[in-house]
Amino acid sequence: MERELLVILGFSGMFGLMALRVPVAIAMGVTGIAGFGAVAGWMPAINLLANVPLSVITDYNLSVIPMFVLMGAFASYGGMSRELYEAGRTWLGHFRGGLALASVFSCAGFAAINGSSVATTATMTQIALPEMRRGGYDAGLSAGMIAAGGTLGIMIPPSVIFVLYGIMTEIEITELFAAGVIPGLMAVVFYSLLISYLSKKYPHLLPRGEKFSWAERWHSVRGLWAIFFLFLMVLGGIYSGIFTVQEAAGVGAIGALVIGVIRGQLRMPEIRGALVQALRVSSAIMLIVIGAYLFGYFLTVTQFTQNAVEFLVELPIGAYGVLALIMLCYLVLGAVMDELAMLLLTVPIVVPAIVALGFDPVWFGVILVMAVTLGLISPPVGMNVFVINSIARDVPLVSIYKGTLPFISMDIIRLIILCAFPALSLWLPGILT
Repeated sequence: MERELLVILGFSGMFGLMALRVPVAIAMGVTGIAGFGAVAGWMPAINLLANVPLSVITDYNLSVIPMFVLMGAFASYGGMSRELYEAGRTWLGHFRGGLALASVFSCAGFAAINGSSVATTATMTQIALPEMRRGGYDAGLSAGMIAAGGTLGIMIPPSVIFVLYGIMTEIEITELFAAGVIPGLMAVVFYSLLISYLSKKYPHLLPRGEKFSWAERWHSVRGLWAIFFLFLMVLGGIYSGIFTVQEAAGVGAIGALVIGVIRGQLRMPEIRGALVQALRVSSAIMLIVIGAYLFGYFLTVTQFTQNAVEFLVELPIGAYGVLALIMLCYLVLGAVMDELAMLLLTVPIVVPAIVALGFDPVWFGVILVMAVTLGLISPPVGMNVFVINSIARDVPLVSIYKGTLPFISMDIIRLIILCAFPALSLWLPGILT
């Protein structure tokens, strides 16, 4: 069988299994092994199936992922996320749209100690959505705000997506973390401006909340020291050279545990719950990595990767034309595919082409994460939207998607700005690394 036809069948089989609700990791793994066996033989395929999972789960570089996930779980169960939102509600709630602003700032703050978009979305849905609904906010718009705010979890460092991108491209993770800071802050600013505009145009959807005294406001920020300490300990340790990224992730997880225990907010039930949550999330991520690696071997043995790179580089539309085409493909893929799977499948193809066209791979990493975040809130598969719907079942999916549309438009504008001005991403890495 011609290898080109085999690749087409492979992709068709993978997407077909996904359409049948087979988990993404299993769909990629099964298709990858079947395709690899058809080309290289079934004994090599069986050996690949035996070796890849072991190599993934014992890879020291990948150990940073479960450690950052565990840090976020301890922080969540330790009440840090609720303290963030309460502080935002106390200071901003009396403004029109203030509870929405508090949600965005809380998502950004929690992202700085979490690194997972899904975890950020799930946590803030349980904390912020009931408050906004009690305050008279439109349910769909409120859910859309939280879905969009949750995407900050993979932009503001530490970020699981940046870690995987750095490992796959052999780029220093510290550079990627630094490159994501300004684009992440831009997202907070853009979302805040959008909320202010919507609150003026549709005041009935985003009413004013309760006004608190100055004493209550200052009291609300007392508990935030733990979040700032944890953030500074992890990133400060990395950029001062005290810790490697892997060590910083472990220190952050232990720090979140110790802080929670000292404050009396992490007892055995909470610790057990955090460990179970971290295990579930980390296992899901590692399974997707294994499945993507298996499918990647299939693409390599068919020489699809090399041919795709040559095709992209030789397109007669110029470097920025190729970049625009790649971004369009990511927006389409993001609407139908899991963000981790999309990253793991496409990076070996597009990054060599991007480098050959003269673009900076660190800058492209930020652009890639931006495209991935759009997929998290875009129909029909937006993961963050489904997470919210699974928690707030009385809010229809259609209403949540409608609520995300204004934020998707802001993300597209931000993506265009970052493409036009690479210095926004590369300035900070040039200073810190």
